[in-house]
Amino acid sequence: MKTPKRYLCPWDYMADPSVHVWDGRLYIYPSHDWEPADFVENDNGDHFNMKDYHVLSLEGDPMTAEVVDHGKVLDVADIPWAGRQLWDCEVARKDGKYYMYFPLKDRNDIFRLGVAISDKPEGPFVPQPDPVRGSYSIDYAVFEEDGVYYLYFGGLWGGQLQRYQDNKALESAYLPEGKEPALPSRVVRLSDDMLGFAEDPRPVVILDKEGKPLTADNPYRFFEASWMHKYNGKYYLSYSTGDTHYLCHAIGDSPYGPFTYAGVIMTPVVGWTTHHSIVEYNGKWWLFHHDSVPSGGKTWLRSLKVCELTYDENGVINPIEGLDE
Repeated sequence: MKTPKRYLCPWDYMADPSVHVWDGRLYIYPSHDWEPADFVENDNGDHFNMKDYHVLSLEGDPMTAEVVDHGKVLDVADIPWAGRQLWDCEVARKDGKYYMYFPLKDRNDIFRLGVAISDKPEGPFVPQPDPVRGSYSIDYAVFEEDGVYYLYFGGLWGGQLQRYQDNKALESAYLPEGKEPALPSRVVRLSDDMLGFAEDPRPVVILDKEGKPLTADNPYRFFEASWMHKYNGKYYLSYSTGDTHYLCHAIGDSPYGPFTYAGVIMTPVVGWTTHHSIVEYNGKWWLFHHDSVPSGGKTWLRSLKVCELTYDENGVINPIEGLDE
């Protein structure tokens, strides 16, 4: 049976949802897709023309509640060090402040992590003057536990993760192949002021059932779009496999991992891949994601969706079919 899904903002193209529940209201922080002026589709993602952020919110049943668009809350023109391509964002709350984490290419076309701050979850957000020192790559997700904030990040190909090893830039990018261990995402504890790293980023290792790292030729290895949530005392790392087009999850006993591969969350959607968040709201679990059906399959013009997510008796997420037809 197909899982019912809902398009959240059919009036605009938005994607890469980061979702949080604050004070009983659900807030969605998406990227914002625009038709590119100069179209060049390639593995670097040059066809993605994202240049600002909106905030959406709702209260009630995510399948039926009114979605409020709070308008533009940050523009690439507001960021002093900006080059181009304001990709996915994430927001965390601490001590009454809201911290937006965003990847943006600097003027050398290198992705860095920027931070912008607001007094309200719906923004607007004021950017810091410089990127975070030692930052790189894309797809940031924040997980908080007991006052400690962990930042997960990393994306291959256009996300530039293959350009780094041991947190240092390589002279030549390197992508593992075949039976080599797959390139992992990263996790780092944020500093107390939420504006930097409190430690060196660590690899997020995903193991198979035999306790060996997933290999580069495994269709379920990490590619991009990390997310972290906790369920029944376990830590759930979820992620996109990119060029094999799945959403998958792995389960561990620590926010640092390692994580053991547990299965597919969502099969391929219309569009190159999807990017997601998993949150509990009003007694149910929800998967926020995107596809490219409304744009006729244009991978650079994506639309936000939501559906209910469930677990089996062993705590494994039940797979959801990505296609609605």
